[in-house]
Amino acid sequence: MSSDSLAISVRNLSKCFHLYDKPRDRLLQMGSFGRRQYYREFWALRDLSFDVQRGETVGIIGRNGSGKSTLLQMICGTLTPTSGEIVTNGRIAALLELGAGFNPEFTGRENVYLNASILGLTRRETDERFDDIAAFADIGSFIDQPVKVYSSGMYVRLAFAVAINATPDLLIVDEALAVGDARFQYKCMRRIKDIQNAGAAVLFVSHDVGSVRTLCQRAVWLDKGSLRMAGEVSHVTSKYAEFIYQDENGSEPPAQALASEVRQAASEDEMAGMPLAMHLDEKPASHWGTQTGLITHAAVHAAAGQRKDIFDWGESLCVKIVFRRPAGVDLGSVGVAFSIKNEKGVDLLVASTQENGPLRVSHDNSLVHVEFSFVNYLTPGKFLLVAALEDANSAGASYFEYFEGTHYFSVISSKKLMGLFRPDVAITFGGDAA
Repeated sequence: MSSDSLAISVRNLSKCFHLYDKPRDRLLQMGSFGRRQYYREFWALRDLSFDVQRGETVGIIGRNGSGKSTLLQMICGTLTPTSGEIVTNGRIAALLELGAGFNPEFTGRENVYLNASILGLTRRETDERFDDIAAFADIGSFIDQPVKVYSSGMYVRLAFAVAINATPDLLIVDEALAVGDARFQYKCMRRIKDIQNAGAAVLFVSHDVGSVRTLCQRAVWLDKGSLRMAGEVSHVTSKYAEFIYQDENGSEPPAQALASEVRQAASEDEMAGMPLAMHLDEKPASHWGTQTGLITHAAVHAAAGQRKDIFDWGESLCVKIVFRRPAGVDLGSVGVAFSIKNEKGVDLLVASTQENGPLRVSHDNSLVHVEFSFVNYLTPGKFLLVAALEDANSAGASYFEYFEGTHYFSVISSKKLMGLFRPDVAITFGGDAA
C-alpha cells in the first residue's frame, strides 16, 4: 500500500505517565538521578498500530480511560509518545476540547484569525473564508463579543466552523458534536461528509455508537490502552455494545454457544409438535441479555407465511418472533421488539409491543408467538433483523435478550428509488386547463 494514500500511520505506539503520590516525590525523583523510582507507571496506551487512509472516516470508540484522548493528543503533536511512531500527512484540524486555543478576552472575530493561523492559514486565506466561517457558526452579533461571554454551544459552533473551513487533510473531532441543537449537529454531519468527499480523512471519537455508524467506514476499539478490535464499523460497534452490556450485567457465554443452546431448545419444541421451526443466524452480530436463549425464532416472512431472504419493495411483510417466557417473570412485564438495520447498523425501523401496553396471551403455552405486520417501503439494499425481549419494568434500556442479526435479508425493486425509506407516494397535478 502506497504511503501517499495514508493520512495517519500509527505503529507500536505506547504512552506511559509517571504518577506521584506526593508532590515531594517529584523532587526526590529529580535528585535520585535514576537510582531510585519514586513514581508509579501508568500506561495509557500500549503497542497500538493502525492506519487511516485518505478519504476515510474512522471512529475511535472505547470506555472512559481507554486512551482515546491520549491517542488524539499524540496525533496532534501536543503529547510525545513514550515509544512507537505516528506519521501524518497534510494539514490537521482538531477539535479536542471546546474552544481550545481561544483567548477568552478576544472577540470571536479575533479568535477566528488566531485559530486559523494556528491551523496554517494566512491572513489573506482567512479573510477569504471569514464570511463562510461566520455563516456556519451562526452566532450573529456575538462574533464581535469576547468569547468569555459565550455559551458552550457558541464555543463549539465557532471552533468547528474554523476547523472545517481550514480545508484540512485530516479532521479530528472528539465529542464536539454532543454540544449544540439538532440543526447544528445536522450541519456538522453534512459538512463532515463534504470533507470526506473532498478526499480528506476524518478521525471521529464519540460515545454515540449511532453517530459512529452513520459517519464512519471503519472503527477502532480501544480498551484499557490496547487495541481490542479494528475493522468494519457495524461489526466492531456491535461487539463493543455487547461488551458494554456484559460488563455491566456480568459475563455471558459466547454468542456461538448461546445460538447452539437456542437451536437445541427449539429442536425439543419441534419434536413436541410446535408448528414454527427455529431459524436464527449462527453468527449474530451481537447477542446479550440477562436470560439469553429465550428467543427460538426471529425472521422476516412474506405475507403468505414463508421465510425469505429477498423481498420486493412494496411487499407485505411479517416479522415473526417466538420466545420462552423469562424465568420468574410475568408476561405483562415483557416487551417484544424488533428493529431493521442497514449494513452500517443504523436503525431504520423499530417497533415494540410496549407501544400497545402489556402482552396479552390467551393461553399459557411454553412458547409465545408475536407477529409484526407492515408494508416494506425500504429501498433496495441489504439489511439485518434485531429481535429483543425488553424488561418493561426497567426505567432504562434493559433486555432479557437482545439478538442482533437473527436474519440477514435484501430488498430489490424494478423502480428507481432514492433515499433509505420510500413510502407509496400519491402525486397529483393542478393548474388551469389548456
